Amino acid sequence: FLDEVGDIPLELQSKFLRVLQEQEFERLGGTRTIRVDIRLVAATNRDLAAMVAERQFRSDLYYRLNVFPIFSPPLRERREDIPPLVAYFTRKFARRMSKRIEAIPSETMVRLSRYYWPGNVRELENFIERAVILSQGSDLEAPLAELRQPEGGQPSNGRQAAVTLAEAEREHILQALQEANWRLGGPAGAAARLGMKRTTLQSKMAKLGIERPRPAAVVAQHGGG
Repeated sequence: FLDEVGDIPLELQSKFLRVLQEQEFERLGGTRTIRVDIRLVAATNRDLAAMVAERQFRSDLYYRLNVFPIFSPPLRERREDIPPLVAYFTRKFARRMSKRIEAIPSETMVRLSRYYWPGNVRELENFIERAVILSQGSDLEAPLAELRQPEGGQPSNGRQAAVTLAEAEREHILQALQEANWRLGGPAGAAARLGMKRTTLQSKMAKLGIERPRPAAVVAQHGGG
């Protein structure tokens, strides 16, 4: 995997193209030719086609790489991916730092899900790493004050903000419950998906008025004699 391929200097692009075409290279300072047989996945957040037009990126290298392009929309356009990413990065950095973080506060998850993340997944990952560093207890202590919404993106008053947060939190919990088939506990349960304890989830459900849907009653029809 080669990240930020658009940042390769123009003078090195010809050498990189040769490696792709000839499937061989020599180490820096070495004399032995090394054969390679690889499948390359390259990524960039830059417009390579525009760079080709501006002669900042070689057209032959562009077409060599552009065999099967995949467009990944920005994180703000796929907000449903934010909660699982937050949970994953929290576990990753907590394990690395030997910390025991058992829950992600619902307000934190709501704020993270509503933020527009101009730096996409990398910005989210760095933010969660910083949050884990700052966390002293079993709850993730995220520096939410650092999240600055674009101008005009804030609700007009506190009451509207409170309602919006409650609705967003309720929707977030409902989505996790539906994905877990309304199972609360266990590794695949809603509590694990939300990064909280089962008892915490039950408390949140009671507070937000979330109840398990009851199966529809079946009414037997009897014909008259």
